[in-house]
Amino acid sequence: MAAGGLGLAIIVICTTGIGISIAANKVKGIRCALCSDPVSARLTREHNDANVLALGAGIVGANLALGIVDVFLHTPFSEGERHCRRLAAIQALEEETVR
Repeated sequence: MAAGGLGLAIIVICTTGIGISIAANKVKGIRCALCSDPVSARLTREHNDANVLALGAGIVGANLALGIVDVFLHTPFSEGERHCRRLAAIQALEEETVR
């Protein structure tokens, strides 16, 4: 199972995860979330339909990172009404601002 139904897992890593998540979010269609715990990974998939996971290699240890990745890849988008509205607003903003 891949996040966002992309058919592949997109995971980006740098020392803190901050720079790479900012860079990834410059790409149209990418909703990258920097996660340092499994709860954030679950919630960003359920609530925001994040399709890219950013990790900070200098922040998160290997075992924790594996847990975060597992949760991220196996958590579906909730498709709740407020989450769908949020996603539509994000996509509309992206259409207006990203080329």
